[in-house]
Amino acid sequence: MARSSKAIPWLLFAGGGTVTAFILPVMILITGLFALFGVFSGALSYETMQAFVGNWLIKIILFGILFLTLWHAAHRLRVVAHDFGIRADTGVAIVVYGLAAVGTVATVIALLSV
Repeated sequence: MARSSKAIPWLLFAGGGTVTAFILPVMILITGLFALFGVFSGALSYETMQAFVGNWLIKIILFGILFLTLWHAAHRLRVVAHDFGIRADTGVAIVVYGLAAVGTVATVIALLSV
């Protein structure tokens, strides 16, 4: 049986889908809606969040969440482009995975600057 290199992209897709489905909505709820309604007014202040994200363990966790979400979205967009009739799969793959790579680098830069 021939070896396939599809395991790594599928691992990123599946891991990203799990993170996107379970963790990202909670993050949006806490930092978006709860902050809007003032539920955690002191806990979501700039100084508190900067101290929280300044922890190396939190940086690794945030990187993992954003990394997996970006690569999941890239693969999902590649499939959607194919469903819409765009058959230039190599070009689409370069664009969407390139954007995921740029987003990953931007995530690293943003987390290291905190």
